[in-house]
Amino acid sequence: MHPGRTNHRPIRPGRADSRLGTRFFCLSLAGVLALAPLGQAQEASPTPAPRILLVEDKSALREFEVDAAKVAEMVSEGLKRLTGRPSAATAWLSLVTPADTVGIKVNSVPGPIGGTRKPVVDAVVRGLLEARLSPDRIIIWDRSLASLRVAGYDGLAKRHGVQLAGSRDAGWDEAVTYESSIVGTLVSGDLGFERGGEKSSRKSHLSRLLTGELTRIISICPLLNHNQAGVSGHLVGLVDGSIDNSRRFGVNASVLAVAVPEILALEDAEERRHLGDRLVLSITDALFCQYLGQSKCLLHYTAGLGQLRFSTDPVALDIFSIEELKRQRERFEADYSPPDSALYRNAALIQLGESDPARREVVEIFR
Repeated sequence: MHPGRTNHRPIRPGRADSRLGTRFFCLSLAGVLALAPLGQAQEASPTPAPRILLVEDKSALREFEVDAAKVAEMVSEGLKRLTGRPSAATAWLSLVTPADTVGIKVNSVPGPIGGTRKPVVDAVVRGLLEARLSPDRIIIWDRSLASLRVAGYDGLAKRHGVQLAGSRDAGWDEAVTYESSIVGTLVSGDLGFERGGEKSSRKSHLSRLLTGELTRIISICPLLNHNQAGVSGHLVGLVDGSIDNSRRFGVNASVLAVAVPEILALEDAEERRHLGDRLVLSITDALFCQYLGQSKCLLHYTAGLGQLRFSTDPVALDIFSIEELKRQRERFEADYSPPDSALYRNAALIQLGESDPARREVVEIFR
């Protein structure tokens, strides 16, 4: 069980078969989650009210760059206040141990300005090293090594002696699959396409990086709009970076709302560790907020907030981000509103986190 989190293994009437996908619960494509039997879901104990630590320092912004030293101070303060520990090292050790292999999940696709900013990742890596984690047990990862290198993460990894990994480059685990009725067109990099030239499939496979290496995950994602889910946040980002044949879930918001919670409940080959269970900390990089655009860096739709947001609850943090994106669109009179996704309500029902804004606690620290 993670610090500050309840054990969120799904309520299930029978044992799951990871080779056939998650069958613990049934989700309708309208985006409404129905757990079987319903009575058990209603009786499940609610998760404790999550805490979100917001650290703001607008002096850390320099046009569309950031002051790395001030960002490091923000990371340290946020971690100490979130965990209640006296030092950054003890704060990290309340979340991970030196025996863990820690994966730092970033969003590198929008590039060094629009994606996860390197100074935030640099501060996290430094903190883990100061907590006596071995460099070879720290992995900065995203879907592909190519996008990580374009975003400049190879230099950061070499400087600290940590690893860089792409989930696609690590290969896909045939024993851990998610199967749904949605058929996807396979492309280069998907397991079926690479193995036998298959053109379509109802299956997605979890990366070997997730099934064979990582024991703990720290998600660091930018505050970035998503046209279907509301935010390219911790839930969508972790799922998209972990499986092949994922384009099929972008058909509409309802399909995405079904798939993401189910995939986060996938178990590894030994049926012990859920993907979502390994996420011990989520950090929203809100130094800049891009309220339109989704996967491209669009500076004319970007506002400087100078904030980092920390929580052990990825659902609460993503909801908090959606609210901020809405405020920024209203502020700049952007005529766009993404659909109200049921993804976060579905995730809350299987105890991945808290989707009700009234039940969260937000602590703001202004520097």
